[in-house]
Amino acid sequence: MIKRHSSRRSKLTHSVLKERLRDAVSYDRIAGYFTSGILEVAGEELEQENLKVRVICNSDLDIRDVQTAQAARNAQRKAWTNTIDPQIENFGKGRFLRLHELLRSGKMEVKVLPNEVFGLLHGKAGVIRKKDGRASCFIGSINESVNAWTLNYELVWEDESPEGVQWVQDEFDALWNHPNAVPLAKAVIDDVERLSGRKLVRLEEWVPESQPDAAAEAIIEEPVYRKENGLWDHQKYFVHITFREYIRGRKARYILGDMVGLGKTIQLALAAKLIAMHAKETILIIAPKTLLYQWQKEMQYLLDMPSAVWNGRQWEDELGNKYPAAGPKGILKCPRKVGIVSQGLFTAKSEAADKLLYKNFGIVIVDECHRARRKKITANSADEKPDPNNLMEALMQISKNCTHMLMGTATPVQLHPIEAHDLLNILAQGDHAVLGGPYSHWRNYVSEGLQIAKGNYKNLNSIDRIWNWLRDPLPTDDPYWTGDPLVSKIFESIRLDLSKENSDITINANALDQISIRRKKRLESDGIKLLEHYNPFISRIVRRSRSFLENEINPETKEAYLPKIEVRLFGESDADALSLPVYLEDAYKTAEEFCRALANRVKGAGFFKTLMLKRIGSSMESGLRTAEKLLNRRPEETLEEVFYEDFESEESDTETDEQYSELPNTAGESTRDYPARNSTFKNFTTTEIRLLEELINKLEEHKHSDPKYFKMSDILFNENWIAYGCIIFSQYFDTVFFMASRLSRENPQISIGQYVGSGRSGIWKEGNFTPMEKETLKKLVQDGQLKILFGTEAASEGLNLQRLGTLINLDLPWNPTKLEQRKGRIQRIGQLRDEIWIYNMRYKGSVEDRIHELLSERLEQIHKVFGQIPDILEDAWIQAAQGNIEEAKRRINALPDEHPFEIKYHRMHNIPWETVKKVLYAQDKRAYFQEGW
Repeated sequence: MIKRHSSRRSKLTHSVLKERLRDAVSYDRIAGYFTSGILEVAGEELEQENLKVRVICNSDLDIRDVQTAQAARNAQRKAWTNTIDPQIENFGKGRFLRLHELLRSGKMEVKVLPNEVFGLLHGKAGVIRKKDGRASCFIGSINESVNAWTLNYELVWEDESPEGVQWVQDEFDALWNHPNAVPLAKAVIDDVERLSGRKLVRLEEWVPESQPDAAAEAIIEEPVYRKENGLWDHQKYFVHITFREYIRGRKARYILGDMVGLGKTIQLALAAKLIAMHAKETILIIAPKTLLYQWQKEMQYLLDMPSAVWNGRQWEDELGNKYPAAGPKGILKCPRKVGIVSQGLFTAKSEAADKLLYKNFGIVIVDECHRARRKKITANSADEKPDPNNLMEALMQISKNCTHMLMGTATPVQLHPIEAHDLLNILAQGDHAVLGGPYSHWRNYVSEGLQIAKGNYKNLNSIDRIWNWLRDPLPTDDPYWTGDPLVSKIFESIRLDLSKENSDITINANALDQISIRRKKRLESDGIKLLEHYNPFISRIVRRSRSFLENEINPETKEAYLPKIEVRLFGESDADALSLPVYLEDAYKTAEEFCRALANRVKGAGFFKTLMLKRIGSSMESGLRTAEKLLNRRPEETLEEVFYEDFESEESDTETDEQYSELPNTAGESTRDYPARNSTFKNFTTTEIRLLEELINKLEEHKHSDPKYFKMSDILFNENWIAYGCIIFSQYFDTVFFMASRLSRENPQISIGQYVGSGRSGIWKEGNFTPMEKETLKKLVQDGQLKILFGTEAASEGLNLQRLGTLINLDLPWNPTKLEQRKGRIQRIGQLRDEIWIYNMRYKGSVEDRIHELLSERLEQIHKVFGQIPDILEDAWIQAAQGNIEEAKRRINALPDEHPFEIKYHRMHNIPWETVKKVLYAQDKRAYFQEGW
């Protein structure tokens, strides 16, 4: 018998749902989505003792997510939290409690089917079976939500015939038993339980000293948990130990040395946020110029954390509001609790920087802190007093005036272990707990300390020697800090013997006589083991490699801490280098001739030669536009302004309105042939103009025969990289614009993204360009609607493109860190493929080819040692570009063959934050950071 129901004619909760569920034994439901709201309208019926409920629903789960349990958990949790507004759902705690009980007991089962299997589950249907054997099915527009059953206009078609019931049951069974249908993740069930007991806490009532889950109370409903996948274990660990250090009454001073792509920004910012909220402190973030707005955007999007960026002249908040500054002192009037400034202020020794040097800050974060280094590194550097570069000198002063200091870098060591000690020494300026007091061995016997950190203990042949390295600073008894509960017990016992608190840092040498005989014997037998577990390099540098996280098994989940993502490189062999066509080789020669003619009149012309060749090698269009800009250059325009993109990318930490500071090479000394900032000259000579015109004619004639364009198109379509999604990088906008527009004209059916700076981002379709916000482009990529994205270096930082599985580098930047950053866009947490592909293009005989030849033998070894390619290799590129091959070799060979000291990776603990029920009031947190300094 067919029955027709309309919400216009009757209340569907009573005429269909409640009545049919009464005395039912099973309820199988196909729903587009599922929420707890159904318990508001049929809770009593659903909770009947003998009723079994099964629901199959959709999720934004990618079909590849179901290949690992971890990916399925993360994707489901993200989909769930995106549908729940905790501030509203706080009023429905009762139904969350009931829902959790149903899920926990197994009376209700929910499975999730990826959208990609059958598309969205727009077909809504259900089968209800009674105790007496009767059954009915229904089909209609109605979803399993409170609004659908009570508020919306809905139609339901009910059928009691055996044929109709079996038809719907077959559909349900096909979906329920599909191999890609996965059970509702425990993470979702845990969040349901958490919401059932959720209690809001005002910021002024927050007492983290007495709450073991205090950090979780402030974090669990941050956007990083509600909009994204939450925090990974290694991220939670760093935030936890940092905040724990503060709560225990000590200064939080750490170096976070995680590899690229492991989320250093969120860890540093979140740790600082927790401390700042409780201690009512200000935050100063010092970062490279190109990362300033990335910091601001990530904090706003992931942490709901307002901030302001100093743009060189004034403050600019997260909403784009600008605050005009009255002179250099204006930098002291930040309109937010968090101020973000460029490292260039300090490298240039600007007047504005001087104002910051002596201001007291609660927390200072330094990103890419390895840029703070001594000017010269030699084999004897460990025995020499450092001559700091400008940034290092500034940070030494700032460290004295701040309470907590967090520093981030993927390469705490680049050339010599002394670099790690120098970074620790910066931290130690404001805290003796880092390297001890003024007379500690770690401060005064640096060379021997480095040997101990590297595992050389030959001089530790007596208990007195061991004691001198352990006593200052004496470790706390916190197992999170030492990394081992047994080691912590030893230090706890020593402190008891000496009647010393954890706040006591420096212990006298003669205190050894006050330690019990038993403890002395332990020091004598296990002292070296204690130093292995504790020394400043291990306790203050937290470093996790991707390989460790991909191979270490989490004892709770029985899976690796991170899904493994292999990298497969293409274009690496000598045969893969692109042949330089005759017409392009001819253009190269003309460009070189122009630069030689210029060399006698303009400082830095040799350097401009390398820039010209880089641009021509990037694309013929880029070379053409550069030559045209030079020819049409205004008399007052400097050559630096013509090559603006190069200076923006290569010297991103120098303010545009400041003079260039000393630019360090691998040893920290200035040897690069950079032009003076004000090196203007009125006109080119007749010869120079002729050569520019020749170059333009040659490039214009053959610009449509660019070998890199044809190779890129072949990779995308003939080798089918487009199927996995591809991001294509170039240093230059001209290259991106030309390649994207031509690819769009020749493939009109495909939408192609362009992600660049200066408001020029958008979509290409059928050769036409439509401007678009970067956030919209990111969403299109993440939703799988955009398979090809072109980007300049603006896309290499702060952009999460896990949905794309391949990458093409049209050109190779001199700074190898840029390559790591590009790769980090797709080799990152959340990548759906277990192997990503990268193609590096270069011309045979080009600058890139010469440096590749020099590096190829050692590249894998260097990467293994450092976790990425150190940015000091930029100098080797420049030397090779200028023909100084032997000097380039010397700089490459200066890199160590093995890691200077073993950084312990075992400090990983399970931090169960996800079930905390007390939650800090979001408006209070936001309001605090909206205040100024």
